Amino acid sequence: MGRFPLARRCAALERMSKDAVRRVFSGIQPTGTPHLGNYLGAIESWVSLQNEPGSVLYSIVDLHSITVPQDPAVLRQSILDMTAALLACGINPEKSILFQQSQVAEHTQLSWILTCMVRLPRLQHLHQWKAKSAKQKHDGTVGLLTYPVLQAADVLLYKSTHVPVGEDQVQHLELVQDLARGFNKKYGEFFPVPKSILTSMKKVKSLRDPSAKMSKSDPDRLATVRITDSPEEIVQKFRKAVTDFTSEVTYDPAHREGVSNLVAIHSAVTGLPVEEVVRQSAGLDTAHYKLLVADAVIEKFTPIKSEIEKLKMDKDHLEKVLQMGSARAKELAYPVCQEVKKLVGFL
Repeated sequence: MGRFPLARRCAALERMSKDAVRRVFSGIQPTGTPHLGNYLGAIESWVSLQNEPGSVLYSIVDLHSITVPQDPAVLRQSILDMTAALLACGINPEKSILFQQSQVAEHTQLSWILTCMVRLPRLQHLHQWKAKSAKQKHDGTVGLLTYPVLQAADVLLYKSTHVPVGEDQVQHLELVQDLARGFNKKYGEFFPVPKSILTSMKKVKSLRDPSAKMSKSDPDRLATVRITDSPEEIVQKFRKAVTDFTSEVTYDPAHREGVSNLVAIHSAVTGLPVEEVVRQSAGLDTAHYKLLVADAVIEKFTPIKSEIEKLKMDKDHLEKVLQMGSARAKELAYPVCQEVKKLVGFL
C-alpha cells in the first residue's frame, strides 16, 4: 500500500475528488495539414468541449513530432500552420488554453521522473512501438519508445481529469492511468486518475483502403482528405474512393467497409443520424452518392479553409496566441511540477 496508511490515503483521495475541477487535456502533432479524420475524430470534439464546465488545455505537441526526423524550417512553419488550423476550426483561446508543448519545460521534467517509474517491457509491449519500430527497422529511437511516458506527463502535469482519445490511443491512456496510480501509491494521493472521453466518430477510414485509418502519412494522395484541399481535389478523392460491386447505399461496417465509411463521414459532417443519411440516399447508386458526400465535406470545409488562409497571413498573431497560451499553461504546470519534485525528494 506504499508509505501511507489506508485511512490517510482514503481521506486524501476523498478530499482530492471533492476539490478536483474537471480539466480536459489533449494534444496534436504539428506534422502535416489536419485531415478529415483529425477533424471528425478530435478537433470537432475539442471545440464542443470548450463549452462544457471546467477547463480545457490543447497542446501542439512539437516534442512528440521529433520522434521521427524533421526539417527544422518545415517544423517551425508546421507549428504555425497547425495553430491557424485549430483557430479556424473553432478553438477559442479565450475559452481554452492553446499552447506549444516545448515552451513549457515542466513537460520534460515530469516526463523524466515518470520514465524512472516505468519498466522497459511495458513500453516495448505497446502496439504503436511495435508497429512504428518495425517500419523503421533498427532506426527506432529511444524517443519513439518513451514518448508514451511524455504523453502521460502532458496529461498529469495539469492534474487533468479527462482525455479525449481515439480507439488507437486507449492503450496509451491506460499507461497514463497506471503511472498516476503508481505515483499515488508511492508518494500519497496527488494525481487524479484521468478518464477517457471517446469521441462518437472514433475512426475515419482511408478512402483507398477502408480497412486502414485515414492518415497524414499515407503514400496514396487520394486516400486522405485534408482540410485545405480544394473542392476539385475533394471531389476527385471521393470519386476514387474504394467501395464494392453493390450500388445500393447501406450501412454495414462488417461487410461493406468502403460504403459504410462514406455513410459515417456523411453523417458526421452533416450532423444527421446514420439511419437518416441512408434513408435520404435511397435510390442513389454509390457513384452518385460519392459526389453527395464530397459536396457535404466541401460545404463543411470551405469556410474553415478560407479562415486558415487568412490566419496564415498574420504570423505575429499566431505566435502571440501560442506565447500567451504557453504562459497560462506554465502557470498551472509550475506549481504541480515543484510539488512533484518535493515529493520525490529533490531540494
